[in-house]
Amino acid sequence: MVLDGGMGRELKRIGAPFGQPEWSALALIESPDHVRQAHAGFAAAGADVITTNTYAVVPFHIGDERFESDGQRLVALAGSLARSVADEFGATVAGSVPPPLGSYQPDRLIAEAALPILKVLVEAQAPYVDVWIAETTSSIAEAQLVRSVLEAAGETRPLWVSFTLEDETFHADVAADGPDGHTVHSTEGVAAGARLRSGETVTDAVAAAVEMGAELIAFNCSQPEVMEAAVREAVAAGGGADRLPIGVYANVFEVEDHEVANVTVNDLRLEVTPDVYREFAERWVAAGATMVGGCCGVGPAHVSALSARWPRG
Repeated sequence: MVLDGGMGRELKRIGAPFGQPEWSALALIESPDHVRQAHAGFAAAGADVITTNTYAVVPFHIGDERFESDGQRLVALAGSLARSVADEFGATVAGSVPPPLGSYQPDRLIAEAALPILKVLVEAQAPYVDVWIAETTSSIAEAQLVRSVLEAAGETRPLWVSFTLEDETFHADVAADGPDGHTVHSTEGVAAGARLRSGETVTDAVAAAVEMGAELIAFNCSQPEVMEAAVREAVAAGGGADRLPIGVYANVFEVEDHEVANVTVNDLRLEVTPDVYREFAERWVAAGATMVGGCCGVGPAHVSALSARWPRG
């Protein structure tokens, strides 16, 4: 399968309202037609899966007051926009369940605060989705919390769990690449190992995904160079096409130390061209992944390169 790319940066690229702190939710609030346009761009590029634009429809981005008064409507609108595009192009809708209390911050997870947010995210987009994807998940506990909310809602549709990985090893190794016009290649700076941002192992994440009945484990919103190691570790832990399928959708923005996702708008890694991104994806597939796509900064051109390599059907 080919997943779509990063909605926030694509919305910014096509001229949609975009800024902080609302991130990709700002277009949903002010210009829903741009959200549909972004979805259609990814679908036209060959994406098999369209992800709902719900990632930033949480109090961390839109504030407690707006989430309380308008969160339900905005989540439902995001679901309906994704559904309409998916139906037009024959794609699958993945209902995004983002970190409820902020990305890349596993220590912030407090169940009592997260549960009501997750409940809105699940209930409001439920009429529109084919699968659920708990994405940019920093810890096993966060994924388990999403599963508990889905179970409480009586949800039986498939759950995909996607973990975000530590980027520090990659950042230290290749921080000098790019500014001198150097073109990165998929064999450069590849990390030797991978861990969740909580410090937990990929092996433990696979075991937890199996225990919670997930139908796919993925790794997202981390640099391309750290993904191959995660896939290999997931396969070694019992993942793989015939057991627990594995997906990858990396980001292509410049990493900063002690990163907190979406607090600033980082520069993109322009050296990771669509062809280079496809080269990375070929390594992930060779290692055992069966779904590839993109996160922040990965646009329709990148997705087109993936879908040309792995055509639909």
